[in-house]
Amino acid sequence: MSAQNLTCPASIQTDPYPTRLHQHPDQPWYKRQEHTVKGRHLPGPLSQSQLDNFEQNGFLFERGFLHSDEVNALSNAMSELLNRNDYRNRSFTITEPDSQEIRSVFAVHFLHRAFQRLARDPRLTDRVKQILGGEHYIHQSRINYKPGFKGKGFNWHSDFETWHAEDGMPAMHAVSASIILTDNHTFNGPLMLIPRSHQHFIPCIGETPDEHHKQSLKKQQIGVPPEDALSAMINRNGIEAPTGPAGSLLLFDCNTLHGSNANMAPDPRSNVFFVFNRQDNACQAPYAAKKPRPSFLCHTPNQLWQPNDH
Repeated sequence: MSAQNLTCPASIQTDPYPTRLHQHPDQPWYKRQEHTVKGRHLPGPLSQSQLDNFEQNGFLFERGFLHSDEVNALSNAMSELLNRNDYRNRSFTITEPDSQEIRSVFAVHFLHRAFQRLARDPRLTDRVKQILGGEHYIHQSRINYKPGFKGKGFNWHSDFETWHAEDGMPAMHAVSASIILTDNHTFNGPLMLIPRSHQHFIPCIGETPDEHHKQSLKKQQIGVPPEDALSAMINRNGIEAPTGPAGSLLLFDCNTLHGSNANMAPDPRSNVFFVFNRQDNACQAPYAAKKPRPSFLCHTPNQLWQPNDH
């Protein structure tokens, strides 16, 4: 391979997923090394056909995961966090690129008991175990709020690319769970995914800037796949945007390419988001950054996080 990683040159020889390169590599993507579903032998709520679907496409959408009263309680908890003045202008609270409207609050399972209970709910964790095939912990949690008319979109990206480059996640043994708290429809910026994109890793171009998270959480530009590779992947596999009522669950693999458009409707789009990482895949030194991201973005196993932590 002719391309070299500017931040960690030695990792090129041992890292199956080199990224943040200074020039395009000889090939547009690398084949995934890990199995997608590792816990078929474990009992749980997902059927073998659902696991087949997840393994093939890299995501699974389930309507009716939560009851309406549960959704209402979580929506109230979300509003409490969004409206806390003492959380404004804090590192773990992210605003829109061109306003003070909050778009994300991180570490929510530490900030509110309702989200802590949800993160531990067997209905969720049993599904995670079937996919990951081992004990897990929460690598990251957040609520995303995309206000009507004002909520901006997110560029196409693989979460694993960022977690690998900037957090030091070694392998693709993580799964994301997004529980929809408002109805998702075509016009309020639902998540879009590229089916089967999880089967390949697309290296990204450009060295990781210092304190990159301060910019990327508002608008990501480094860690975004090249357009030619994206075009080839989309032409091959298409785009899907699962829509449905509040209370639905979207499970997607850590390497599935996804993004979203701006919210063009008057109603907001919101969800709570948990990343479950396998215990034996805990993060190490970043593969393509000078230092790890703050702890509100990258939790460790058995971590007890507080709002004053960095």
